[in-house]
Amino acid sequence: MNNLWRWSFPLNKYLLFGLTALLSTQSHGHDLAQMAAPLYSLEQSISYRELDNGLQLRLLPIPSSRSVSIATQFSVGSRDEIAGQTGYAHLFEHMLFKGSENAPGDSYAQTMSALSGQFNASTFFDFTNYYLTLPSEALELALWLEADRFIRPSLTPETVKNQQATVLEEMATTIDNQAYVRDAMEFLLTQAKGTPYGHSVIGSKEDVSKATVKQLTLFHQHHYRPDVAQISIVGGYPQETNSWIDSAFGQWQPLSLTPEKTAADSQAAIKLENRYVHGEIIDDRGPWPALLLAWHTVGQQDKDAEAVTLLEAYLFQNRASLIRQSGLTDPEQLLTYSIPLSMELMGVSNLVVVPRARASLDQLTKNVQQMISSIAKQGIDSASLEQLKANWLNQSLRRLDQPSRLARHLSATQARDKLVPLTGPWERINAVTNEQIQAVANTYFNQGYVRLDLLPPWYIRWTKALLEFLPESVSDSLEESVL
Repeated sequence: MNNLWRWSFPLNKYLLFGLTALLSTQSHGHDLAQMAAPLYSLEQSISYRELDNGLQLRLLPIPSSRSVSIATQFSVGSRDEIAGQTGYAHLFEHMLFKGSENAPGDSYAQTMSALSGQFNASTFFDFTNYYLTLPSEALELALWLEADRFIRPSLTPETVKNQQATVLEEMATTIDNQAYVRDAMEFLLTQAKGTPYGHSVIGSKEDVSKATVKQLTLFHQHHYRPDVAQISIVGGYPQETNSWIDSAFGQWQPLSLTPEKTAADSQAAIKLENRYVHGEIIDDRGPWPALLLAWHTVGQQDKDAEAVTLLEAYLFQNRASLIRQSGLTDPEQLLTYSIPLSMELMGVSNLVVVPRARASLDQLTKNVQQMISSIAKQGIDSASLEQLKANWLNQSLRRLDQPSRLARHLSATQARDKLVPLTGPWERINAVTNEQIQAVANTYFNQGYVRLDLLPPWYIRWTKALLEFLPESVSDSLEESVL
């Protein structure tokens, strides 16, 4: 227990130390070792445990805090779903807020609200994560409630029907009622057909609508197991916490069931060929044309994963990205954004670009490919690479001052980082060289890509085509008057 309570100073000072290190080196280059020091210091205060049933625990104390954050991640997501049961991982996430053996109905949500607790969950291709923050004095109750719903959920026809309606409404609001989204999603998923990632996380309307209590119960028994779960606790918690954990989770044993076979069972990395694919979507609700580009990359544990991460940031993501730099003086795009998908077995880089009136989708595509080709041939300079690493560190340091985010991060630790959840990822990022950046640019970004043109109704396309042929000053003036 001595190691559990070892703490040198409050958590927010780790962030302050990191930011001070950054500010003090801005004019003379970045001292990355000094910037990363808070990660190493903080990591020494984490207590690691693994229960006999395989449940992994990470506890990080913040003695000055009067609240505590809990995050629990299960290695179950949409990739684990069998044919005819797409969307079950996400649907089951909803069910776990709707009653358990000792807390029926809406008792969980009502109790958390009464305690001023904040709670939520998320489902992805590879995982489902549940997280909450509440006053420290309610920790014992919270652990008991978490264990009860994870181990003994109460599934009834009424709650299943209710949550099916909720998920279908979510599907309609976030996907079907948004211009381009449904068709674009289906087009991209087709590119991963035959892999565990070939269907959407939210699933199909048909499968979600047909889910039964029996099917969801079997899904729970197969996939909600202590040996595929990680729990992290960050905040002000008392010495009794470990005994409370043992009492709540220690007797949890996985059922002896024959696992359902899914495409993810091989755990083998998926390498999809990057070839040129061009499609288009016409949506009468579309306000303006847009361009979507995508590249198949690598899974999280691949040797190239960190180099891909830094290259994505350099090209598409941060404020100093190459895409944004290319439009500082003569922007050909109104908007760009990128949300890379990093899964356990594969990855997808993507870029959405909304063009100016005078810029064609063909021209924007050419611009992006020219930038990628340049990096594939020349790489990037050492200062830019150092800045990318500093930016990555900055994001990690910000997480230190947000216990809920930090708890979620710890609960998502990869197996290879079991005892180094903060510094393991950083050391791989720091080891990336310019030669690796150049190599991944050539291997994953310069050998072909998926292009999807998102097109509005004909009269908007006709108007834009006309503006492309007008003098630049005229098209800009018309565009600005509309915007």
